[in-house]
Amino acid sequence: MKNEIGVVGLGKMGAGIVRQLMEKGWTVHGFDPVPGAVHALAAEGMGAHDSPAALASALSSPRLVWLMVPAGKPVDDVLAQVVPVLSKGDIIIDGGNSDYKDSIRRGTELAAVGLRFIDVGFSGGPGGARSGGCLMVGGDKSAFDELEPLFAALAKNGTAYKFFPGAGAGHFVKMVHNGIEYGMMQAIGEGTEILKKSAFNIDLIAAMDIYNNGSVIESRLVGWTKAALEQYGQDLSDISGTVGHSGEGEWTARTARELGVPAPIIEGSFKFRVESAKNPSFTGQVVSAQRNQFGGHNVAKES
Repeated sequence: MKNEIGVVGLGKMGAGIVRQLMEKGWTVHGFDPVPGAVHALAAEGMGAHDSPAALASALSSPRLVWLMVPAGKPVDDVLAQVVPVLSKGDIIIDGGNSDYKDSIRRGTELAAVGLRFIDVGFSGGPGGARSGGCLMVGGDKSAFDELEPLFAALAKNGTAYKFFPGAGAGHFVKMVHNGIEYGMMQAIGEGTEILKKSAFNIDLIAAMDIYNNGSVIESRLVGWTKAALEQYGQDLSDISGTVGHSGEGEWTARTARELGVPAPIIEGSFKFRVESAKNPSFTGQVVSAQRNQFGGHNVAKES
């Protein structure tokens, strides 16, 4: 494989991947339905194209196409445009947060026409996409072996990537990661609200600071909570108490039930997010603020 790739989907994550690869000497072609996203990266040296099919056609063989589009039908829609342009042995990477069952299906369908499939769960948010993230890679082993320099280029310190055999395995590991993330964020949110409502007039920033200095719960999430309190104030008055959810927490809870594994923490944290639409709270504001810090999600209160 040459250091050439096409990226479909140039949002916060896709744009970061494009910029990081270009800085590391890769030739990158890109497409996004939002023209402004394409133009901004084209000005930095990315090859711009007006459709996924045109992008795939522009790549030299063997072709490598990375999809960074929303889960579900958008992935299948892009595949319907790209697959007819590709040739046997070419590689498609789904780097979005797809349902692992969809990835199993897509791996089978693509293999039937001679294409190789890789699914990547990418953790680290836009910052990780831009400067090095954590990659959970599943799919075709021969494709992974060929593409290992790509994953090393995108991984934190060149080492934060692991391969898990089988189509869908990378997305499965990332799904469970996100379920765990839901529970951890929920616990920090609840704990912060308990601190806030105590009679001690606790300085929440100081509490997060000491929690993140050698304690058992020291973590990036505690650090992001502190950063949010510093940025928005300890009342988080501009932050919504309604918490967004993108699917993976629900999928993890569903999978736990299918496997007969009790998962009350993950299920409860997902249920909290759903119910927060009608019952916003300070716990919800903390969790929303965390999502803003690591994912750049818009969590402002509606005016």
